[in-house]
Amino acid sequence: MNNMISPNVVIGEGTVIDAPSIIGKPPRGAREGDLRLVLGKDGHIRPFTTLYAGSTIGDHFNTGQGVSIREDNIIGHNVSVGTNSVLEFGNRIDDYSRIHSNCFMEMTTIGKYVFVGPNVVFTDDPHPMLCPRYKECKGGAVVEDYARIGANSTILPGIRIGRNSLVGAGSVVTKDVPPGTVVTGNPARVIKNVDQLKCLKGFYERPYTWPPYEGEEGR
Repeated sequence: MNNMISPNVVIGEGTVIDAPSIIGKPPRGAREGDLRLVLGKDGHIRPFTTLYAGSTIGDHFNTGQGVSIREDNIIGHNVSVGTNSVLEFGNRIDDYSRIHSNCFMEMTTIGKYVFVGPNVVFTDDPHPMLCPRYKECKGGAVVEDYARIGANSTILPGIRIGRNSLVGAGSVVTKDVPPGTVVTGNPARVIKNVDQLKCLKGFYERPYTWPPYEGEEGR
């Protein structure tokens, strides 16, 4: 099995693309080569991944197997996207962030050093389906730097998740999350601050005292 690589694809030195993958697939309404896809250097694209034309992806980018990334995505350096995750159009993902397996996002903005756990769903349309103005409505969520989102969480349209916050696993986030707080539940509510968390095994005074999080409390 071979890779399918369209015209107008720029692949940085050292990037490995495992077969079979489709690189530079034209989105609906475009022809082969109409839009450019840029892949930075020293990345690793694993099998059965489809990257559409019209996106820009930085250096040291890694995917799991079966990832789909549509057009109009801008992804920074040292980002990973896990197996079977789907990035629809219009996402912005900054450096050093990790999107785990089986995630879905569209029109979502992710800051630096953000962790998105497995099976997290970001929604962007408050009135599905076929609302003709949904792109102009709330849009996708904004996740600020150093935030962490636990597995199986659902993030509603237009939500802002504050810097250095933590969304507990299985939460449904219907309101903005203040910076530095921990939210859990359905609907998610603030239960404490991140600097009040305890290390269950006592290895550390509290979690997130290691890089890159150290010094984030109180910001």
